[in-house]
Amino acid sequence: MRSVAHRAQLPPSATLLLAALASALALAGCGKSGSQRYGGAGETQALATAPAHGALGVDTRNTTRLGGAGAVADAASVAHAVYPGLTAATRPSVAVLVDQRRWQVALAASVLASSPVDAPILYSDDGRTPASSEAALASMHPLGAPALGGAQVIRIGTTAPLPHGYLAHQLTARAPAAAAAAIASLLVKLDAGSAPRQAIVLSQAASPAMAMPAASLAAESGAPILLVSPGGVPAATAAALARMRRPTMYLVDAAAVSRRTLHALRRLGAVRTIPSGGGEHSTLAEAAVQNSIEVARYTDGAFGWGVKEPGHGLVFANAARPLDAPAAALLAATADYGPLLLLSRATGVPAALASYLADIQPAYSDPQFPAVRGAYNHGWLIGDESAISAVTQAEIDSMLQIVARTQASEEPEVE
Repeated sequence: MRSVAHRAQLPPSATLLLAALASALALAGCGKSGSQRYGGAGETQALATAPAHGALGVDTRNTTRLGGAGAVADAASVAHAVYPGLTAATRPSVAVLVDQRRWQVALAASVLASSPVDAPILYSDDGRTPASSEAALASMHPLGAPALGGAQVIRIGTTAPLPHGYLAHQLTARAPAAAAAAIASLLVKLDAGSAPRQAIVLSQAASPAMAMPAASLAAESGAPILLVSPGGVPAATAAALARMRRPTMYLVDAAAVSRRTLHALRRLGAVRTIPSGGGEHSTLAEAAVQNSIEVARYTDGAFGWGVKEPGHGLVFANAARPLDAPAAALLAATADYGPLLLLSRATGVPAALASYLADIQPAYSDPQFPAVRGAYNHGWLIGDESAISAVTQAEIDSMLQIVARTQASEEPEVE
């Protein structure tokens, strides 16, 4: 597949310029009765927004950078890139607003980015709605989900106020496992009652960096993320799995799931373990990098990415910024449909990741079928230079570039 068109490149020595989403000047929405309405009594009010943009002038031939200094800006930038809101077709039916302080709940909400919901995920912050999130809502202006009485926003684990005139569907987040189960039930409601036959299972004891790839996997597959504890399967998780009628469960970071919990899961359905790569890693971040590669490679029938050849979208994030995984989940379910790949730090491409990208680098060898007819990779980079440096972006760009098969490639700089 061909990558999207890109803006002109910056000089290599230039600092990448970034801007947070602009604040909305005014915002309103309309919907059916029965849902909660915030502000205003009229059925329809005028919409006026300031232009909402993420990073400015940061694209290269094969990469697009979205986001800013933190998860709030990153989520808003991804949402605007997928849903510019200029036509009905570029407006989502509903957006998700989740408290960024509830990491596991945000991760579980990633499945709502899957088809047919296709919901962008935005963050609230300790009871308030940041300007970037408000601006993204203003720009996208969700149409409203009929299954939720026309609600335009699903609020999960937050009571943050919505902009004037918006309809909200409230999902109360209690314990993370219960919240994840409630999200799985909501997914069924939004999908006309169709229950998934697969689930992604994570231990609540898993490190955020190891759990991050589950966000894109859930968004691509439509399999909800459910949580277990070291001591067993929480009642809410067991009930959710029972409603799915013995689903196939895929374990991400299976090492964090205890034997006792694994035994309990096997009574509820088939269990598959997604390899984490194993081996000795000097840091957790390095282990997380390898785990993300294994999740990207994994396939079980129709389930999984199975990215083992060129011609794919790929999403890159820093393992130290776990909230970027739910923020970028929408890119796994639309556009280039990319799995999440992790970098262990802002500078340098880890050796394991460089090797994987070399394995799937596009190439052509027949002069009768030049590069214009080849397969292409495209990378989405999440966050500003504190997450992924400009030099690292340039290195990734070169690793994604289609090359002649006989061409001697310059050895990339790796960690």
